Amino acid sequence: MRYNHVDLVSKHRLKPMTTCLATYPACSPTIRTVASEVDANAGGDIFGGWILGQMDIAGGICAYGYARAKVVTVGVNATSFHEPVFVGDEVSFFADIVQIGRTSITVRIDSWVLRAVGGEIRHVTEGVYTYVAIDADRHPIPIQSKEM
Repeated sequence: MRYNHVDLVSKHRLKPMTTCLATYPACSPTIRTVASEVDANAGGDIFGGWILGQMDIAGGICAYGYARAKVVTVGVNATSFHEPVFVGDEVSFFADIVQIGRTSITVRIDSWVLRAVGGEIRHVTEGVYTYVAIDADRHPIPIQSKEM
């Protein structure tokens, strides 16, 4: 997929957080993993913090892919948990750039599960994270308009 800076800024607009994606995305996930017992509470639900961490990794991969520079998380702007994730569920994280600033990239991340029991596919989490490109001295640097 090829990105153009102007196209990204004008084309990608964030959907309201109350609007869940109706269908599983046609593109490949940024990350795909299986939720395990070490990430669960006593009731068998996966900790929200584990999900947030995976979302942060997926968003960072997406931001780095565009910036081609080290990026750091500067904000978790919004997150909504729609349904629980259970031990054994296959979790897929999809990341999409929604805004590019001078030094920052804002990414929307959606999480979907393939249920271990029953095989149902569900949209479970969505969030918006902001990353800033930095140099070796950890100072913000401008994001260059690059194509991938």
